[in-house]
Amino acid sequence: MFRKILIANRGEIACRIIATAERLGVSTTAVYSDVDRHMLHVARADEAYPLGAAPARESYLSIEKILAVAQSAGVEAVHPGYGFLSENAQFAERCIEAGLVFIGPTPLAIRLMGSKAQARLTMERAGVPIVPGFHDSQDTASLVEAAARIGYPVLVKASAGGGGKAMRLVATASELRGAIESARREAASAFGDDSLLIEKALEARHVEVQIFGDAHGGLVAFPERDCSIQRRHQKIIEETPAPGLSTELRSALREAALAAGRAVAYIGAGTIEFLVMGESFYFLEMNTRLQVEHPITEMISGVDLVEWQLRVAAGEPLPATQEKIALQGHAIEARLYAETPAQDFLPSVGRLDHWRTARETISIRVETGVREGDVVTPFYDPLLAKIVAQGTDRDAARRSLLAALRACEIVGVSTNKLLLRAILDSEAYEAARIDTQFLPRHLDLILAGEEALDEEAETIVVSAGAAAWLAALRAESGDTTPWDATDGWRLNGAARQKLCFRLGDRDIAVALAPLAPGAFRLETPKSHVLVEYETNQRRMSLRVDGVERKLSIIEGRQGFVVISDGRNFELSVVDPLAPPRAQSEADAELTAPLPGRVTGLYVGVGESVKKGAQLLTLEAMKMEISLSAPRDGRISSIRPAVGDMVKQGEALVVFAEGKAT
Repeated sequence: MFRKILIANRGEIACRIIATAERLGVSTTAVYSDVDRHMLHVARADEAYPLGAAPARESYLSIEKILAVAQSAGVEAVHPGYGFLSENAQFAERCIEAGLVFIGPTPLAIRLMGSKAQARLTMERAGVPIVPGFHDSQDTASLVEAAARIGYPVLVKASAGGGGKAMRLVATASELRGAIESARREAASAFGDDSLLIEKALEARHVEVQIFGDAHGGLVAFPERDCSIQRRHQKIIEETPAPGLSTELRSALREAALAAGRAVAYIGAGTIEFLVMGESFYFLEMNTRLQVEHPITEMISGVDLVEWQLRVAAGEPLPATQEKIALQGHAIEARLYAETPAQDFLPSVGRLDHWRTARETISIRVETGVREGDVVTPFYDPLLAKIVAQGTDRDAARRSLLAALRACEIVGVSTNKLLLRAILDSEAYEAARIDTQFLPRHLDLILAGEEALDEEAETIVVSAGAAAWLAALRAESGDTTPWDATDGWRLNGAARQKLCFRLGDRDIAVALAPLAPGAFRLETPKSHVLVEYETNQRRMSLRVDGVERKLSIIEGRQGFVVISDGRNFELSVVDPLAPPRAQSEADAELTAPLPGRVTGLYVGVGESVKKGAQLLTLEAMKMEISLSAPRDGRISSIRPAVGDMVKQGEALVVFAEGKAT
């Protein structure tokens, strides 16, 4: 076994590798960019070296910098994790040339299978069915001609990529050239390679098989995973085994995956991905690395795949044969992202003011690379954590995962938590009616949590806010007895204090009549209740008319965030003397939703645009984000130029007149 390894990655996968290395007694060296200086993987590693500026091309994608760290640190091997350089054959070669062990497949296997185009050729020669597509030329005209021949809709995909990056679904010929240009830019940024291919877009299930090989000719396959629930062509919920497949289909998928591995003498962890339609299937691609969703395979097999990676890279045979790989129940993983589903999954940046995840047990696993107080930046993928649940069967795993997600509390950034819960709780998912078009067919789930509160729920939220306000008032004044209180408490009668909260876009006037420390009567336009409470840091035990509930209360700049049943409610305290907000120039501006680099401008000054028209594109979090006109109007000015870096909230496009809506 190795004495010391370098982890050429960041975030939760770096922490995951460190956990196994610690258990095996292997010393770890981490790397970090300027903005990652205080991240969890840096704190958990035995040592950490800086890489420089935040952009991936100047840090985690810099082969020269990473190899220089490896030499300085005196490591024996390099683990690439996933993403960044994990499927870069040149990086694997350079590691070997430097006398380092690359913890992954051979450079030849990466080239043959890591390139989607080359992988299609290899599988075609091996007799594995492939999705109709084109990869013979990078000339845009050739790609356009191929799309017309294949038939729309088509997918434009990065040949060297993965993880849903630089992938565009194109429905008509008029959209294709723009999609090609956009995908090229995103592919170059995320993978350092802008080559593309085109495939026929099929409505099917996304099913994959984890394989593992060693240098002694050993090769095994694990039970298949279903990864059909996706957004932006990126998986958000995965499970194993795939529900509803026939025994014959499971066997055929496993044999095809093993054949693919044998075709390139595969060593290490790899995943063969297929599109499944009925009893038929088509090869999609191979990921020559550890997958994001590997924990669900570990949960049902009892295997540590990272340990297997280290042992195989050290020259050992596979720790188990095919006959020894057993299936134990069902496992489901949900990916918790910093993003806003209702705004086309726009990434969310900011400080994690409050961070609390489900408690890990033998059946619940949480993998993350962040802590409370960390900042989600615009430079990398916005994955916050993976929440994994195992059960005796699919429904048990599903219900366990729902409870684990409900226990997760995040304040400071928007997340997709409520969407994940809505999907898992939907009748369609429960019945396993799933494929890659699940979300487009169930768009209503994206608005989960946006519905108005009923009267009881609103009373609970407002009661919690009022209790927090009183508790903060007492703490600020240093009151220790009722006689010192400044909250209006009286020996022979309660004074009423008036307060106004803003909940969403509504103002709610309330009156508080303190009865004693930790108790008051609350009057709202809809209710009149007795409230009793006890606080312990950010946790609150709240009793409303005798019914007790456990909540979390996070104090903010203008009020409180009440977390009830895993849902956030922002209550701001309204100052009755504050003047109404005046209309400003910002009302007629399109501002940057997050920091990024302008990659395209599609309008000019003086042009009239319709609501929804594409105005510009930003590159942020390894994605290209399209920004559209919020209303009809005429363009008065355009502030940035292509290539400029912009800050969050910065004005980008100004309309000539009127108020943006």
